[in-house]
Amino acid sequence: MTTKVLQPEIDHGSGYFNVEGFARATLANASSLASVFDHTLLKPEATRDQVVKLCEEAAGFRFACAMVNPAWVSLAHSVVVGSGVPVGVVVGFPLGANLSTTKREEAMALIKLGAHELDMVMNLGLLKSGMNALVEQDIRGVVQVAHDAGALVKVILETSLLSVEEKLRASELALAAGADFLKTSTGFSTGGATPADVAILRGVAGNRCGVKASGGIRTLADARAMLQAGATRIGASASVAILREYQSES
Repeated sequence: MTTKVLQPEIDHGSGYFNVEGFARATLANASSLASVFDHTLLKPEATRDQVVKLCEEAAGFRFACAMVNPAWVSLAHSVVVGSGVPVGVVVGFPLGANLSTTKREEAMALIKLGAHELDMVMNLGLLKSGMNALVEQDIRGVVQVAHDAGALVKVILETSLLSVEEKLRASELALAAGADFLKTSTGFSTGGATPADVAILRGVAGNRCGVKASGGIRTLADARAMLQAGATRIGASASVAILREYQSES
């Protein structure tokens, strides 16, 4: 199975991102759909064998990445190396309330172990306290480490805990800090991704960065709704089941 690399239709003059065009192209065939999934296993009780299976599936189906917890990055790298599928890992997960220096050092260590995509949790307490400069600084510390190594950063906003104003402000701060993606959720809080929240994040992002929908996406209908709302990545543990659902309908 080969992966079709998608380029979103963008009007660089206006900052417009063609949501409908991207969704249509992504849903055109199984390879394109597979290429937007971050195949994910973040349960604390996940075993070595389960992590290996996840990584083998990510490589076999040509998903966007294999997303694991920090303790499993070396193992994941050893499984996917040579496949072209990168290892993704969470940073400051799941609360985001770590010291900024801790997040930065964690990012450095994980990149050295083979991670190429970092999903970091924003400091929500700082955001809700109106301490915008510190929120941006917290994110920028990880972004600088990642970008120096050629890695990507997705900033998890945990949208279920935010007001609309906070979602908008969080998105702008993440963009100002250099985020490559705005991400909805950890999947471990009071709620996951919703099409409405994805649309808010895409509205702020325009063509400036990607939007990742994550948390509670279990069916093809869920995935389709997120793409049609503006997502360009989908984080899911049900990636294989969703892809097989798509193939059964084709």
